[in-house]
Amino acid sequence: MEVRQLGYRLEELIAESLGLEKDSIKNVLGEQGQHMAVNYYPPCPEPELTYGLPGHTDPNALTILLQDLQVSGLQVLKDGKWVAVNPHPNAFVINLGDQLQALSNGVYKSVWHRAIVNADKPRLSIASFLCPYNDALISAPNSLIENGPGAVYRGYTYAEYYKKFWSRDLEKDTSCLDLFKN
Repeated sequence: MEVRQLGYRLEELIAESLGLEKDSIKNVLGEQGQHMAVNYYPPCPEPELTYGLPGHTDPNALTILLQDLQVSGLQVLKDGKWVAVNPHPNAFVINLGDQLQALSNGVYKSVWHRAIVNADKPRLSIASFLCPYNDALISAPNSLIENGPGAVYRGYTYAEYYKKFWSRDLEKDTSCLDLFKN
């Protein structure tokens, strides 16, 4: 419950930073589902032969991740290079997902990231995902598109997006969100 409330508060702050009413993102996304994933990566004698998860952006609105403090397994893509995100005690890693990128009309970017396997140490991570309800219409508010180049993404429902996300090839270096560009 506390992690969910943290997610809602972050969405309020993001909305305010865009010049929107603080509840505007929550109102669009609706009563968001919360999914949790506990990932355990055992030691791997030949990590070069496998990976945890390939590079991707998250299909949801927001991901709150608690990393294993002993092993750095999360990497983000920065300036064309994969960079380790070192774990810190009592800290979460916050990843913005594709839905916040679309709602912000591209002002905020979804984070390209991957999970790697470590050769000699096991690793555990816990992630909480805030996901819009299926019928949520994801579309940038007029105030973000009327004085600029227009809407970057066409409006779509979260169910439409989610179906395309899981039906495409995750090995490709393209975001599912690209399929919704105007």
